Amino acid sequence: MLTHHTFAMNPLEHQIHYPLGDALPSEGGSIEIAPGVHWIRMGLPFALDHINLWLLRDRQLGAGGVMLDGWTVVDCCIDSAATRAQWEQIFVDCLGGLPILRVIVTHMHPDHIGLAHWLCERWDVRLWISATDYNVARVAVYDPQGFGGEAGADFYALHGAQDPSFLAHVRGRASYFPTLVPALPPRFRRIMDGDTLDIGGRAWRCISGYGHAPEHMALFCAELTTLISGDMVLPRISTNVSVHASEPEANPLQLFLTSLLRYLDLPESTLVLPSHGKPFIGLATRIAQLQDHHRERLSEILQAAHDRALSAADTLPILFQRKLDTHQMTFAMGEALAHLHHLWMDGKLERFFDQAGVQRFRTPNGG
Repeated sequence: MLTHHTFAMNPLEHQIHYPLGDALPSEGGSIEIAPGVHWIRMGLPFALDHINLWLLRDRQLGAGGVMLDGWTVVDCCIDSAATRAQWEQIFVDCLGGLPILRVIVTHMHPDHIGLAHWLCERWDVRLWISATDYNVARVAVYDPQGFGGEAGADFYALHGAQDPSFLAHVRGRASYFPTLVPALPPRFRRIMDGDTLDIGGRAWRCISGYGHAPEHMALFCAELTTLISGDMVLPRISTNVSVHASEPEANPLQLFLTSLLRYLDLPESTLVLPSHGKPFIGLATRIAQLQDHHRERLSEILQAAHDRALSAADTLPILFQRKLDTHQMTFAMGEALAHLHHLWMDGKLERFFDQAGVQRFRTPNGG
C-alpha cells in the first residue's frame, strides 16, 4: 500500500535519483522496495514529521532446531498510542501471518529505539544494537539530565543562550527521553562494525558511524546493493551533529565527516534507504554535498570569528536561515557548538570565557 506526495525539490536533489518518485507507504502499510525489503513510514510529532522503518524477510533457527520464517524489524519509532496502533495494523496486514524474529536498532535516538521494548516483549525476541548506544540509551532513560533539566539549561546558558522561555523549555526536558522511550529491553545482542548479519539468507554488513549518535550502525547488503543508512546519510537534510552537556568537549562533526568516508567504497548503484526522506540512488554525490555543506558553514563561522568572538548562540544565524522553535533550538545549539569545536580542535579558533562567564571562540590573537 502506498500514497503519493509531491515535495518541492531543492537544487541539490536534482543530482540524486529517487527510483520510486513520490510514492510513499500508506499509514499502516508498506512498499516492497527490494526483494524481501519492505518500507514502512510512521509519523512523528516534531518538525521532522516522519521516520522510515524497514521490514526484512528473515529465516532463523528456533527452539528445538526448527527453522522459523518471519521478519526482522529495523528501527521502531517512538512509543505512543498512535505508533503502537500502526504496528498492530502492520502485524495484521503486512507480515503475511508470520512472526517478527528480531529487532535491530540503528541507534539510540527516541524515534529509532522508542518502541523496542514493546516489540521485543510482544514477539519475545532479542534487540540487536551497538553496545554503546544501548548503554547510552539506558542512561538517557534512567538518568536523563544530560538531555535536559537544569544541567542542560546551564549548558546552553554557558554557550550564550539567554532567552528565558528557551531555558525554561530545556529545564522541562528532564523527562523528554523517557517520555518517548519509557523502557528498554533488559537484554540485547551486540552488533559491531564489520559484523555480517544473516537475514533471510542474505548477508548484511554492519558499518559503524559516529558524530550523530555514539555508535550508529548502518547495514549494507551486497547481494541487493542496498544500504540501510539510518540517520548517517539523508537525502534532503543534513544530519544533526551536536555537542551535549554530558560530553562538553566532544568533536562530533569531525567524527561524522570521517564516518561518511566509510560509505564511499559502496557501488555507485547502491539503493540508499534513509530514516528520513525517500529512498535514493547517488550515495557518493550526496556525501560530497554533505561534506561541502559543512565545509561552507565552517568557513562562514571562521570568517565571522575574525570580526568578533562568537558564542554558540551567536553562530545560529550563520547556520540556520529560518526561524527555529524551542524544540529545534536545542538541536541547533548543539550543532553550532559542534562546528565551533571542529574549528577549535583544528587549531583555527581559541576558546575563552568572557566577563559574563559565557564561553566564546575567536581566531588566535584576534576577536
